[in-house]
Amino acid sequence: MRRNPPRLPAILAACLLGASAVPVATAANDAQRPNVLFIAIDDLRNHLGAFGVEWAKTPNLDAFAQTSRAFTHHYVTVPTCGAARYGLLSGRRPTHRAHLNNGGVMHNAEEWVHRSLPGIFQAGGYRTYALGKISHHPGGLTGGDWDRPPEEMPGVWDRHWIPDGPWEHARSIMHGYANGVPRRPGRSPAIEAHDGPDESYPDAWVAKDAVAKLEILADSDEPWFFGVGFFKPHLPFAAPKRDFDTHEGNVPDLEPEIAARRDWPSGWHNSGEFRRNYGHPGGRDPETHPEYARELREAYTATVTYMDRQLGRVFEALEETGLADDTIVVVWSDHGFLLGEHAIWGKHCLYEHSLRCPLMIRYPGMTAPGEMSDAIVKTIDILPTLADLAGLPVPDEVHGSSLRPQLDDPAAPSGRPALGYWGGQRTIRDTRWRLIVHRDGDQVELFDYDTDPYEIHNHAEAHPAVVEELRELLESTHGF
Repeated sequence: MRRNPPRLPAILAACLLGASAVPVATAANDAQRPNVLFIAIDDLRNHLGAFGVEWAKTPNLDAFAQTSRAFTHHYVTVPTCGAARYGLLSGRRPTHRAHLNNGGVMHNAEEWVHRSLPGIFQAGGYRTYALGKISHHPGGLTGGDWDRPPEEMPGVWDRHWIPDGPWEHARSIMHGYANGVPRRPGRSPAIEAHDGPDESYPDAWVAKDAVAKLEILADSDEPWFFGVGFFKPHLPFAAPKRDFDTHEGNVPDLEPEIAARRDWPSGWHNSGEFRRNYGHPGGRDPETHPEYARELREAYTATVTYMDRQLGRVFEALEETGLADDTIVVVWSDHGFLLGEHAIWGKHCLYEHSLRCPLMIRYPGMTAPGEMSDAIVKTIDILPTLADLAGLPVPDEVHGSSLRPQLDDPAAPSGRPALGYWGGQRTIRDTRWRLIVHRDGDQVELFDYDTDPYEIHNHAEAHPAVVEELRELLESTHGF
């Protein structure tokens, strides 16, 4: 069994956080400090009943939205797992090209990890735990099949682990099929509906360990930060058959104009993660086989419902242990996922359904729970927000801002617009417009969400002044 990393001495921790750091909490005030339960969900777009997707069966996320502040316009900075999680854990936009891919968390980790999200909580006297996928590598190890050192975030988690299920290692649990079967790249199916119990798939094991840990933490005298990372709805779209049965025939097809490739130079890509890593029966392609596209959309929705049921077990344990009244709870997804929009099956682009994804925050004593905020908010705002709520210092280099104004008042307006980066392209999103600037700097895409929410038309030629204004703002806040 892997040993837990040593905790930082208080003086060293304060130095790493900078001159503004506060002393580590004492036993006398630990009891008044809120715990943090941070839920990370992989590849979940705003595909929830709470966000108006009527066919999505997500009762636990919908119920949580009624007790929290749900942000309808939350955006990640880079639409891929590791880079999005770098933004979460650092509170920063990408400052090196390494931050644009799945190795971003590891890049120069020794220089920033103790000022990361778990780092500042650990320095502030919190015990820190991570279960499942919080950084890019489930369990936090990066060697071999992600089952041996080096650590992705050395020294800031008191424990980072994956559940002891039938999957051989972290890489196989990340892409897990039923009952421990690993993915065979290029051959395993994109869809699996197994006629078995919830424990056939990894997220039930994550929930089981999370519940057991919460029962232990209920007796803790120290405040804690506990990250719980679920795997679904990430590919493969694999879940118990009963969840497929729930959604069969209930997920509508996309309108052809929404699903079409655009007739201008665009951010379309060939959905490499989907096409290269999975086999497709009979060579079927969702772009040319509408029935396969329908199956995929139903399968994605089935995995969301499966994950939601496991999350419900964690929420129930939080209530039953008596921890709910003293715990900040965050539900976050690392990015969205296109289900055929723009003829793309995946993320890895700068369109709305790739960058926009759920964020919900609940904290003790919050005002107007259940009212949603339409403000533009970003993943990089989460670190300063949680530090604000817990009374901890924020590192000077953080790019995000606390969401306390929107938590106190759901009608509070947006602050700065959301920036995004992918494949040499950059984007900026304000309350109405999105501008995408392509690698050459000349080709741009402009979308007007007031009149064209599905990005069917490029409005750049019709609104040159908007293009120029947004381009100047994007250049002035360039991340790297």
